[in-house]
Amino acid sequence: MPSEKSRYRGYEIQLRQEWSNWCANVHPTRSDLPLLTQSPLLTLSLSPEEALSAAKRNIDTALGGGAERNVA
Repeated sequence: MPSEKSRYRGYEIQLRQEWSNWCANVHPTRSDLPLLTQSPLLTLSLSPEEALSAAKRNIDTALGGGAERNVA
């Protein structure tokens, strides 16, 4: 299971359980990144791993492309 907080492409992803599912809140860690205004319920998933993957896809979409190859 991923930790409740993860970082990806300059965003902090916070996982939380809602009802019997998992969702993710996404917050930029730098001022040059856009705010993501999507509802955390868009990442509603049966597992924390699926919610984390959905949040990463949302970030990739917002930044206009695929994942960075050399993410620290």
